[in-house]
Formats: sequence, C-alpha cells, structure tokens
Amino acid sequence: MSALENPFDAPIPGQSLTDTPGNYPWEHPSQFAKVEDAAEYVWDRLHSEAMLDQVITLLKEGVPVEALTRMILFGGFAEGKWNPDVALLLSEIILKQIMAIGIKAEIPKMKIFITDQGNNKFHEEFANFKLQKQKSTKLSGQDESNKEKFLEDIKKELENKQPSGIMTKETK
Repeated sequence: MSALENPFDAPIPGQSLTDTPGNYPWEHPSQFAKVEDAAEYVWDRLHSEAMLDQVITLLKEGVPVEALTRMILFGGFAEGKWNPDVALLLSEIILKQIMAIGIKAEIPKMKIFITDQGNNKFHEEFANFKLQKQKSTKLSGQDESNKEKFLEDIKKELENKQPSGIMTKETK
C-alpha cells in the first residue's frame, strides 16, 4: 500500500516542531555572507561548460532571464549558499549576468521578464476557433478585415474579465 492509498501515512501535525534543528541546509549559516562573494560564485558556476550550454539553450527556447534568475536564487538558498537577504541583493546582479550570456551568444528576441510572455498565440487561436464556429453555423460571413477586429474584441473581453475563485477578494 503506497502513501497515496493510505491517508494515515502522513506526518502528524506539529511533527516538524519536534525534529532536530539543523537537518536542512537553510537551517545553518549560509556559505556566502557577502553579496560580492556570492556573485562571483554564481558567475563561475554560470561559466562552467555544462551550465553555459544549458543557459544558452533555455534562453534560445524563450525562457525569460527573470525565470532563470529566480531558479538560481532559490536553488542557492535551498542549498544553503546564501540567505534571503543576500538573494534579494543578488537578484539584479544575476539577472545582468544571464543577460550578458544571452547577448554574447547573440540570442534573438531574448525575453527578459516573465511578463514578456504575452498570450497573443492563445488570443489568436481563440479568435480563430470562434470565427470557425460562427462560419460553420453560418451566423456571419467574417472576412480577413473583420477577423482582426474580432481578435481585438476577444482580447479586450479577456483583459476585462474579473478574476474568480475561492481566494479572490469578494467585490460588493
């Protein structure tokens, strides 16, 4: 019987409070207390042959620089390399280091921030779907010029949609 099958095969509430302190890397003093030392460590790691190849490949595939920066920062914290304060101070430095790698590798259309990933493809596919549905039911004969207007209307409709869910602030 696996843990998924047995609902009682789980830690009891408060069990983490009785564990011996120091079982995890982040429960110890961090390896780097100075931002400069941590930045140099990251720079050296980023320029190892294997890591450099991975970073360039990810950037070419459209992974934003910000996402890679966040992964490096969280990974370093989880490994006990730095504390959250040093991670916050490192964020801009690492972002620039990764951008420098992307520029040197001449990556076209490198995405910097996560918000750069628009849903244009989704909006276009959704508009095409609605357009095909309308054409198939012969409700309207939309031509190419109306297609763009229709696409813009769908985008506006989706942008104006209010968030919903159990964690959404209730509006009265």
